[in-house]
Amino acid sequence: MTSDRSGDDGRTPAPHAARSAPHAARGGPGIDRRALVDRHAVEVTGILPESPLSVGNGEFCHTVDVTGLQTFPEHYPVPDAGGTGPVGTLLGTQAQWAWHSVPGGQPFDLAQTRRAYPTPRGPIEYVDMRGNLSGTSEAPESPAESWLRNNPHRLDLGRIGLVWSARSTGSGITPRSPEPAELTDPHQRLDLWTGTISSQFRLGGTPVAVDTVCHPDRDVLAVRVESALLAEGLAIRLAFPYGSEAWSNAADWSRPQAHSSTLRPTPDGALLRRVLDDTAYTVGIGLPDGARILHVGRHEFLVGAGLGAVELVVAFAPGAGSAAGTALPTFAEVAAASARHWPAFWTDGGAVELAESRDDRADELERRVVLSQYLTAVHCAGSLPPQETGLIGNSWRGRFHLEMHWWHGAHFPLWGRPHLLERSLGWYAGILPRARETARRQGCAGARWPKQVGPDGRESPSPIGPFLLWQQPHPIFLAELVRRTTDPDAALRRYADVVLESAAFMADYPVRGEHGYQLGPPLVPAQESYADLRETLTNPTFELAYWSWGLRIAQDWRTRLGLAPEPSWEKVATNLVRPHVRDGVYAAVDVPPYTLRDDHPSMLYALGLVPPTDLVDPEVMRATLHHVLADWDWPSTWGWDYPAIAMTATRLGEPQTAVDALLRPVPKNGYLPNGHNRQTAALPVYLPGNGGLLAAVALMARGADADHGRPTPGFPDDGSWTVRHEGLHPMP
Repeated sequence: MTSDRSGDDGRTPAPHAARSAPHAARGGPGIDRRALVDRHAVEVTGILPESPLSVGNGEFCHTVDVTGLQTFPEHYPVPDAGGTGPVGTLLGTQAQWAWHSVPGGQPFDLAQTRRAYPTPRGPIEYVDMRGNLSGTSEAPESPAESWLRNNPHRLDLGRIGLVWSARSTGSGITPRSPEPAELTDPHQRLDLWTGTISSQFRLGGTPVAVDTVCHPDRDVLAVRVESALLAEGLAIRLAFPYGSEAWSNAADWSRPQAHSSTLRPTPDGALLRRVLDDTAYTVGIGLPDGARILHVGRHEFLVGAGLGAVELVVAFAPGAGSAAGTALPTFAEVAAASARHWPAFWTDGGAVELAESRDDRADELERRVVLSQYLTAVHCAGSLPPQETGLIGNSWRGRFHLEMHWWHGAHFPLWGRPHLLERSLGWYAGILPRARETARRQGCAGARWPKQVGPDGRESPSPIGPFLLWQQPHPIFLAELVRRTTDPDAALRRYADVVLESAAFMADYPVRGEHGYQLGPPLVPAQESYADLRETLTNPTFELAYWSWGLRIAQDWRTRLGLAPEPSWEKVATNLVRPHVRDGVYAAVDVPPYTLRDDHPSMLYALGLVPPTDLVDPEVMRATLHHVLADWDWPSTWGWDYPAIAMTATRLGEPQTAVDALLRPVPKNGYLPNGHNRQTAALPVYLPGNGGLLAAVALMARGADADHGRPTPGFPDDGSWTVRHEGLHPMP
C-alpha cells in the first residue's frame, strides 16, 4: 500500500490550509486530477428511469432526462410514499429560496399539537403527532398536524423540455411531447470536469444535440439545442406548476387557477412573473436573435426558432422584481463560467485514487467517491441544510432533517472544502430564537435544535422528530471540523453562539439518577424503531457517547474563546450513565427491549462517528460490531449505515471489516450510474449515503488524531489496496 499524504495534522491549521495542501502534493508526483475525474464521467445510452443527471451549484439545480432537458418526466417517476398520492418525477428544478405554503383556511399553530409527557423534571409538553408515521409514509390525525407537516414545502420552479409545436385548426398552437419511441441512438455524457451535460440523439431519424449547463454562482440554466428540426416545429416548452403538499411531489399540475404566470417582453427575451399565494418569483428568459417565445397556455410557453440552433438562458430569482431578467448572461458565458468553476473545485479539494489496487471493488469505490463529490457539491452545498433527496425532488416535502446534516456536510472540511459546509452551518444562528424557546419550554437552558424543518426552523409535528437527541451535538461537531480546517479564530467567532448554546442545553437536559446523569425519558434514539416506547426510553449508547464528546469539545471552545470553563459541562460529561452492556455487547438503550435488530445499529456509532471517549470500551465495541454484522436485518437499514459501520471498524483497527462494510452488497448500499444512493422507489435519492461515504473514506485514508499518522488505517495492508490521497484532513 502506498500513501501520498499531504496537509497538516488538522488541529490548528493556518488560514486556507485546506486549499494549499493539494497544490503542494501536485508539486511532486501528485494525483492527475483530470484523469481521475474524467474516467468517471457518466455515460447514458437510453432512458434510465432511476438515474437522471443534474447540473447545479448548491443553491440551484436542474435535473434532466436523456434529452438533456425534461422532455419525458413521466418516465422518471417517484411514487407517493403512502401509495395514494400523485406520482412525482425526478426531473425537478429547485432552488434553496423556493418555498411555498398552501393557505390553511385557518391559523394553525404548534400549540395545537403539543402533548404533556412525564419526565424526571415533571410533565413537559412536546410537539407530537397522534397519527401514524413510518420511515417513508405518514397519516396525520388532525388538520393542524397535516398542514404543519406539509407547509412550507419546496417548489418545483418549472419544467423545461422538448415538444413538437403545430398550429391547431384554430389560431392557437398545440404542443405535443415526443414519444420515447421517436427517440433513437441516444448518447449522453456528464462531463464532470466542466459541469456540462452533452446529449445527442435522433428524433424521427433527424439528429438533435443538446448542451445543458448551470452557472456556478447564479440560479441560471443555459441550454443549446441544435437540430434541423427547429425549423420544422421542434420547440422548447417552459411550463410552471403550483406548489404541492404531497410527500414526494414538488409540483401540482391540477390547480392552474391557483397561481398566475405573467409574461412581458424584454430587450434580450422575456420576463415571467410567477405568483403562488404569498410566494412570488421571476423567470428571466434570454433568447438569441431570430428566436421567439409564445404564450400557448395558462402557464405554458414555447421557445422556437427558424434556425438550426437556439441558445436559451433561463434565470430564476425570488420575489416579484426583475432581478432575474436583468443582465442575463449568454449561453457561452454560462458555459465558460462552469468550465472555470469545476476544474477549480476538483483541484482545490481532496482526492483519493485507487486505480492501482488489486481488489476487484476498487474501481467501483473510486467511482462512488468521485461522483459523490459532484453530487454533494450540487445538492448539499447551499445556504440551507439539505433535504435527503437534494434539489431533485421532494421527500418529506423538501423539508430538511437536521440529524442528517452531519452526513450531508461533515465530509466537506475533511476533503479540504470547509467553505461548502459553512454555507449552511451559518443557518443555525438564524434560528437560535426558536431553538432557545424550545429549550425554555422544556425547562432547560441553551438551545434545542429541531429535527424536520423548513427555512424558518419551525418543528414539524411528529411522534419521532421532537424526541430525537442526536442532532443536538451536530453543530458542535461541524463547527469543530471547520475550525480545524480553516482560519480557527474566524471559525470561533462565527460559530461561538451556536456551539455554546448547543452545549448549554446538553448540560442542562440530563437529570442525575442512581447511576449518573441520564438522557430521557422521553426520547427516541437514532435507531427510530423505539418510537412507540418514547415515554420510557433512557440512555441510548450512541447518544451518551456523543453527549460526552460534544460537551468536552464545547468546553474546549470556551477556553479558546478566553472564557472560563463551565463546571456543569464537565460534571455532566464525566458523570453520564455508562452505556448498558448485555452479554458482552452494547445494548441500544438501557431499558427493555434493550436492542431491536432492525433500522440503524446506532450503538456502533458511539465509537465511529463519535471519536474515542472514556464512556466506550473498544473491546466491548469490537464484540458489538461483530454481533451486529452476524445477523442484523440489513433491508431495514439506510444508506449512511454502511459508511458509519466502516468508520467504527476503522477506529477499532479492523480495515478489512471497514472495506467490507463500506461495500456490503445490499440494495440500500447500491449506487446508480449517476452516483446516487437509491433506497426505495419512494426515496430514490439519498444524499446522506453519498456524504457518509466521503466522510468514511476520508477517515479510512487519512485517519484520525488517534492514529498518529498511521498510513491509510481503514484499508488492508496486504497489498490488495493501493491508496493515494491528497488534501484530506484527519478526523477528530
